[in-house]
Amino acid sequence: MQFLFDRPACQNLRKSLRREWLETNGLGDYASSTLVCCHTRKYHGLFVTELARPAGRHVLLSTLEESLLMADREFFFSCRKHPGVYYPRGHEYMQSAELGCLPRFRYRFGDVFVTRELMLLPGRHVLLVRYEAAVTSPETPPLTLRLKPLLACRNMHAVRHADGSPAVAGSPTLFGVSVQPDPALPPLFLQVDGTSAFRSAPDWYYAAEYLAEQERGFDFQEDLLMPGVFDIALEPGKPVYFTAATESLQREHARHALDALWQSERERRLAAEKAAQTLQGQLCREGERFLCRTPSLAPEEAGPPVRPDAVVAGYHWFGAWGRDTLIALPGLTFFAGRREAGEHILARMGAAVKNGLVPNVFSLDGDHAYNCVDASLWYVWAVQMLLKTAPDRLDLVKQHCWPAIRTIIEAYRGGKAPHISPDAEGFLNVGDATTQLTWMDAAVHGRPVTPRHGQPVEISALWFNALAFADDLARRLDIPHWQDSREQRARMRLVFQHRHWISDPLGDYLADVWREEGQDRRVRPNQLFAVSLPYPILEEDFYASVVSRVRQCLLTPYGLRTLAPSAAEYRPLYEGGPESRDSAYHQGTVWPWLLGAYGDALLRAAWDEEGAVRDTLQTLTPLFSRHLREAGIGSLSEIFDGDPPHLPDGCIAQAWSVAECQRLLVTLQKAAPECYARWESRLPQGD
Repeated sequence: MQFLFDRPACQNLRKSLRREWLETNGLGDYASSTLVCCHTRKYHGLFVTELARPAGRHVLLSTLEESLLMADREFFFSCRKHPGVYYPRGHEYMQSAELGCLPRFRYRFGDVFVTRELMLLPGRHVLLVRYEAAVTSPETPPLTLRLKPLLACRNMHAVRHADGSPAVAGSPTLFGVSVQPDPALPPLFLQVDGTSAFRSAPDWYYAAEYLAEQERGFDFQEDLLMPGVFDIALEPGKPVYFTAATESLQREHARHALDALWQSERERRLAAEKAAQTLQGQLCREGERFLCRTPSLAPEEAGPPVRPDAVVAGYHWFGAWGRDTLIALPGLTFFAGRREAGEHILARMGAAVKNGLVPNVFSLDGDHAYNCVDASLWYVWAVQMLLKTAPDRLDLVKQHCWPAIRTIIEAYRGGKAPHISPDAEGFLNVGDATTQLTWMDAAVHGRPVTPRHGQPVEISALWFNALAFADDLARRLDIPHWQDSREQRARMRLVFQHRHWISDPLGDYLADVWREEGQDRRVRPNQLFAVSLPYPILEEDFYASVVSRVRQCLLTPYGLRTLAPSAAEYRPLYEGGPESRDSAYHQGTVWPWLLGAYGDALLRAAWDEEGAVRDTLQTLTPLFSRHLREAGIGSLSEIFDGDPPHLPDGCIAQAWSVAECQRLLVTLQKAAPECYARWESRLPQGD
């Protein structure tokens, strides 16, 4: 899909600064900014690269100050926010922005049009920025493109401030300059293809402001380093290229090979875009952004195709998280035609199991964080989804997945996994009042916002599902001496019903957590997993009541609320500083990823599948139409406010939002293909 924004849409800063674009390369690198290329986040940058040492993403090239020199006049067409002013005001020259296979921006200066496009090369830490001029008058004077690189050269979570030391000058190289303001970071090569001159003029640009960081209660001002000025002859119809990279592109510049590189990658993307004209095609293409290769496995000389071994949980600030990876993996791979990538990541995840736990957070040095109890159970579910889409992969599962599944089951069953102790009925007691071990893991002042120690409903459901699948898999693989759990699971169903079921005049439902001292009776979406998983722990007669209560209290046009509005703890808005936002994160905030489970549970409970599909699609129309043109353009946000108008927030592109919505759409289309086709054909376009 192409997302085109005209001149009025671009020049309306109130809206355009809330719309963001994202470009990635399969290595964890990204380029990102707002629609008018005025940064509003410390995470924005034209070249943000994932490094092994120092570990993490680093904003190297923040932005470019761009101007066009023509007839003794200089027209600035970049844009920044400084205290009390936007300068330069390049958005005033902006004619259009087009986000599709690559970001494309068009500006007008009288009879001269300048187009800026950019891309990150797959499998290489290389940014290409392409400029091309077009004129409508034969008497146009000579044109010069002036570029001033503004560098941050810091970890993406920080901001840079001038410390009184002189700005670092660059070292001249063929076709440009090499700069290294921080010796802990790699040199940054800034080079130009075309007739150009570089003039060293090191300086500071003070107090660039990031409005989103100001809203979020963080340091929002930054000083940027400017090493010098590029002046480039810009002939109409003849493109020029600016490159930023952690490697010298001297060979490509010398051989004028950049245009061939550009055209080859552009053609590949256009072919992918042609195949992504449907909604599912768009989400499938977006899903590719989250599949990446870790830095330690990505040498500079590597090129496409990049074999992913990890999932980025969300852009801009999340890395590889175990739980997020396993929930997102089926929608990103098995349901999106990328089975081999999914299998490779599953094998890597299984190899990382320790004491029955899958890491919650992965570290490049192998010192992973093992501090969640559900990631291992989601691993089992991800294997189930692989076999659902590819039943013939049983041999691969036996070789690469069964050892991990067996380790998980035996560790959880035997009480050998940290934070977990089984009770006499076979259920898992997890954590204590000071821990946050499930996906609702926000904490304020070191205390969980949503204490869920005891027996959280989805942990019991996932554990039951894992036991049943392991029994089935052991039979299919002819595993000797396997401890079958059929009799135990029959008892667990009865006990689960007794512990979690709540009869209520407004509609019966499941308690969110059971402890010996009683039930947590808050209405939350976690109860859906007792219905949605392949082996549901809840008896069939009770499905409809659970789904009905969730639909009544939690379903919105953008996903499911994490808490019913009737609860005293409900937080309608996700806003303010870190403490305020963490307090709202799972206390009413809407999450799109839960729609995957909602769709599975809905179809399992519905007596009229087509009617259920029709109503659900109609409810979710805003998520799959209007929202694709806001926040992260073309992608799905991490969260939304609990109350209307349900403004998006959190990450602008979240892996499990995209993945589970992709899986949801596949599920609904399969259940009611004609209904789905009618709905998709009527999706509103534009704002």
